[in-house]
Amino acid sequence: QGSELAGWAMGRWTYEGIDLNHNFADLNTALWDAEDNELVPHQFPNHYIPIPEYYTFANATVAPETRAVIAWMQRYPFVLSANLHGGELVVTYPFDMTRTYWKAQELTPTPDDGVFRWLATVYATANLAMASGERRRCHYDDFTRYGNIINGANWHTVAGSMNDFSYLHTNCFEITVELSCDKFPHASELPEEWENNQESLLLFMEQV
Repeated sequence: QGSELAGWAMGRWTYEGIDLNHNFADLNTALWDAEDNELVPHQFPNHYIPIPEYYTFANATVAPETRAVIAWMQRYPFVLSANLHGGELVVTYPFDMTRTYWKAQELTPTPDDGVFRWLATVYATANLAMASGERRRCHYDDFTRYGNIINGANWHTVAGSMNDFSYLHTNCFEITVELSCDKFPHASELPEEWENNQESLLLFMEQV
């Protein structure tokens, strides 16, 4: 099809029809409801938030891949993480879900916003494609105006993202890296993609 001719949803769903990017438990709503009712932190925690009971049922719409990743995260206390996407050139950081539930976009920072902005900036400034003065827009958004980083919810809201779940359930600081305008780069383009991201990946890991 060509690298940029595939739709944004191409390759997004599993064989069972589950979007892994939205498949983690929504812990945001429970936290924000508890905050609104002044239950935090004496009656409801603001970190290590437990997984809701409904999410653990055998008939819950949770992919085996998602369950496996959650078990992995619970077994090992990761403190730093990144998940890698394609189709855009930007680094996003939590929260990914808007606090105002009916808004499609809304700046929704975490209490650790400064740290998240730093982590995103470290990756974006070392990424050769993002930092290039000759870079073009991938689609409609001009992320260069924001230093190629953006609060996830201020771009588009995502309930049940891995970033928010990692942060609220295990205290892991996770960002999303949109690696390239090309969602499906050709094999011949992979060496350039590696060059664009190699230093960013190393610098990001050093932030641990």
